[in-house]
Formats: sequence, structure tokens, C-alpha cells
Amino acid sequence: MSNNDLKKTLTPFSLWALGVGYVISGMYFGWNLGLEKGGTLGMAIATGVVMLMYVAFSFSYAELACAIPRAGGVYDYAARALGKDVAFIAGIAQTVEFILAPPAIAFAIGAYFNAFMPQIPILVSAVVVYFIFTSINILGISLAASFEIIVTVLAVGELLLFAGITAPGFQFTHLTHNALPAGWTGIFGAIPFAIWFFLGIEGLANVAEETAHPQRDIIKGFGSAIITLVILCVLVFVCSIGVGGWEAIVYRNGISGDTSDSPLPLALAKITGSSTLMYHLLITVGLFGLIASFHGLILAAGRATYEMGRTGNLPVFSGKISPRFRTPINALLGNMVIGLLALFSGRTAEIITISVFGALTLYILSMVSLIALRRKQPDLHRPYRVPWYPVLPVTVLVIASISLIAMLVYNLKLGLIYIGILVFSYIIFKTVHLKSLYDKTGNTGLR
Repeated sequence: MSNNDLKKTLTPFSLWALGVGYVISGMYFGWNLGLEKGGTLGMAIATGVVMLMYVAFSFSYAELACAIPRAGGVYDYAARALGKDVAFIAGIAQTVEFILAPPAIAFAIGAYFNAFMPQIPILVSAVVVYFIFTSINILGISLAASFEIIVTVLAVGELLLFAGITAPGFQFTHLTHNALPAGWTGIFGAIPFAIWFFLGIEGLANVAEETAHPQRDIIKGFGSAIITLVILCVLVFVCSIGVGGWEAIVYRNGISGDTSDSPLPLALAKITGSSTLMYHLLITVGLFGLIASFHGLILAAGRATYEMGRTGNLPVFSGKISPRFRTPINALLGNMVIGLLALFSGRTAEIITISVFGALTLYILSMVSLIALRRKQPDLHRPYRVPWYPVLPVTVLVIASISLIAMLVYNLKLGLIYIGILVFSYIIFKTVHLKSLYDKTGNTGLR
């Protein structure tokens, strides 16, 4: 093992915990705001379509991760299939997704602590957890993965307990009441929030280089994680809305006005009341769901940034490994600084939306890479092949493309900001690379 290689310790169970952990905070907060856009039916349709996309994506993306087990994920796949320029765009899109999702979750964690300890400001708690979980990731992948297993198991258990407590209070009329308040166009408005249910599972590919047997175990991790997440999504959606209607878990007063990022506590209060021991116990345990995703995405973001630095597409220092801990310490610290700046902006909803733009770009370019590699390199060693090819990757391409267009229509300003990030980064990339070429050869090398 060279001094710049990552340590290989992850097992299939670790991968399941990471895959579920990356995503599970989406079950706890944020998704309910899509109900305001589309109602129960609109959000259900959007969630069903997005769920189909993520199932198809997980089994398709696993082929790439098994064949090319590198920390850069989509960057490495696109580089091999589509060339360095497209790979750079894919890498920046992935970096945007992984770096901007954690600040939104950190703010939610801070809000949790503030609810129990009002004397501690939300931002103070959010900054503290950033330092704590960045430090855990710096100390080693074994420690980070072990911690992720513990908090993920607790978070999954809490969701199952939530479903068990609320299910007896389910009434079908709550699902059908005011089910499509904004008409059929509300489905498109609900798409970003449906994506938030599953955003982040692609991070599994970024730890392939730290998996003991990546070409055998990655598909086990992807498959078991997406099945778990689909089951949890259905349970949370149906049980939350079924106890009082969608308005009850969107608005703080249950009717209209200020929206809430805490759908599960609002639903649970309908059954247990808000002053019981069971209510407070479950809400406290629910914090683990946020921590699992926050910690897991920090881990994935560190690997993505590390690979971009290692290949010279970001500053070289971000591609260095700690000689002592065998972790990408510079990438982790750099990501924390950017995350804190985003956190201090206070615009968590906008940050989430830009992160989703990055995710959709990743999904589209990764599926194009999968199809291109099947044609260009048919002899590439593929220990796992996606079933029903090309149906699954084409399904992802179609749904992700429609979702991206819909998001641009409904979030034009944020979409332009995201495009601006890609364009600016690409200009810097080309400028630095051309200058580097000029410095080495004395001319641009262009004819």
C-alpha cells in the first residue's frame, strides 16, 4: 500500500449502514414540504417516480462502482467513458451535492438541540457537530464506519417504532382529503422534496476504494440499502399523513401558516400527545437519523474531493492522505470550511435545492457513462452487470432529465446559480490546465 492509498476495511454490513445512513435523515425532515406543493396525491406520485429512479439507479450505478472501484465515483466513471472535460463537470456536480447537503442537516441538528436546550443557539450546535464529525472522519475509516453502524441501526429502529405507534391511528380518509390542492402541476413542484427522501445513496460508490472486496461487496451494499430505504419511505409517508392529513405534518398549527421541518413529531403528537415520555424519547432518538446522514455525507464528500485533488482537478493539497490516519484530512477540512460558510448563510432550503441539482447531474452523467462504457469497453471486467440492460439506466436518464427540467422551471434563480458554479469552475479548470501546459512546453500546445 502506497502512502497515498486509502485503507481497505469496509464490509457488506458497513456498506449497508453507510448507504442507509447517507439517506435516512431525508425520512426525518424536509420531505413533508413537498406536500404543500402537491398534496398527498401529488407528492405520492412524485415519490413513486423518484423511488423507481433510485431503485434503477442503485442497481445501475453498482455496475460502475464494481468495475471501477475508485474514491471519485462518477468522476472516475465519466473520465473513462466520456473524457476529462465531462468528467470534471461530473466531479464538480458530485462535490456540490456532497458538500452542500451536510449544512442543511447540521442546521436541523442544531434545531433539535435548541428545542431541548433553548439557551444554546442553533448555529453554535451546528458548528460544534461539524467539528466533531469531521474529526471522527479524520481519525480513521474504521472508527467512522463503526459509528455510522451504531447511529444507523438506532435511526432505523426509531422509524420502525414510529410506524408501529402511529399505524393504529391511520385513517384512509386522511390520505384522500385535499389530495391534489395545486392540480397536476403540483407533482413537478414536489419533485425536489421527493428526491430528498433518497438523496445521497450514491455516496456508497465513493468508499469502494476502502472496501475489502469492492467487486463483490458493493452490489450487496447498494441492494440491501435501497430495499431498506424503500420500505422506510413507504412506512413514513403513509403513517405520517394517515394520522391527521398532510396539513397536520406541514404546518405548525396543523392548518396553514408557518411550515415545519419536523413531520414525525407532529404526527406522533397526534397519537401520544406532546408531553408524554414516549414522545420525548422517540424525538430524542430521532436525532440519530440526522446524525447518521450528516456524518455519512461528510465521509463521502471527503472521498469525492480527495479524488478530484489527487487527479489534479482541485488544488493538489486536497488529494493528500494523512500518513498517520490514512484518511483524506485536507479534503475533509476544506469541505468543512465551505460547509460552515454555507451554514452561516442561513439559506438551508436554497442549499438543499442546489444540492439536488448536483445530484441530478450526477445521475444523468453516470448513466451516460455506463452506456458509453458498455459500447467502448465491452471487455472491461464487470463482476456485476445491471439486470435488464439498457432498460434500467435509460429509465434513470429519462426520469432524472425530466426532474432536472422541472426543477429549473420551478427554481430558475437557483438553477442559474448552480449553472454558474459549473461554468465558473470549468473556466478555472481550463485556465489552470492550459497555463500548466504552457509552463511545461513554452507554448499552449494548440494548433
